[in-house]
Amino acid sequence: FFFLFKEILLMNIPNDPAILVSFLNTKLRDYYSSLTDLCDDMELNQDSIIEKCSLIGYRYDRDRNQFI
Repeated sequence: FFFLFKEILLMNIPNDPAILVSFLNTKLRDYYSSLTDLCDDMELNQDSIIEKCSLIGYRYDRDRNQFI
């Protein structure tokens, strides 16, 4: 069951960079202490996430634990 839930969750990660930033910042604020933790848990490629967010001028700030 958990595997199926996680697969559904991964399919629902936004593709649009602006919506992705909002999604990630919400997850970082509410559930994860770092981007590394989020990516490990959700089985995401951290470099790809950072690159996609940078397309619209956002970068990950470790001290704030959010994309700014």
